[in-house]
Amino acid sequence: EYLAAARLHPRAIAAGVEALRRGCPVATDTRMLLAGISTGRLDRLGVRPFCLMDAPEVAAEAARRGTTRAEVAMERSLPKLAGGIVAIGNAPTALLRLLELLAGGAPPPALIVGVPVGFVNAAESKDALARQDCPYITALGPKGGSALAASIVNALAIMALSEVPS
Repeated sequence: EYLAAARLHPRAIAAGVEALRRGCPVATDTRMLLAGISTGRLDRLGVRPFCLMDAPEVAAEAARRGTTRAEVAMERSLPKLAGGIVAIGNAPTALLRLLELLAGGAPPPALIVGVPVGFVNAAESKDALARQDCPYITALGPKGGSALAASIVNALAIMALSEVPS
């Protein structure tokens, strides 16, 4: 099922591997996704993954603005990426906000792994991602999740550590 739903930008794999080899950071939308990423592999690449979802200032700003923590976390993550990777496995609102920021002229990450799960805006957010010019990996429809997003980042890290050209 995932194979039929998978959509990859033509430069997705190369862009992700190159970003990891350069030691660029990885931003995640949830702690669960962050926990699923192999820190041992990323440490060997000099990559620091991070998640701002639980930061107190993110929660405070989201409450003040009447928006989601996922949206605010994405807004605050993008400037910290420096050509890195955004991995979204849970929050369609994070992916939609990221796409809004990019449409507004924000510098794109090297790669967007956008596989949020669910029936509310998940499919729509991934459809929108699949229309982007920047490198992305997604799975159309409602399926996805933090485990899938972590698996994608881990696979890219394995490739980045290998001698096989991407």
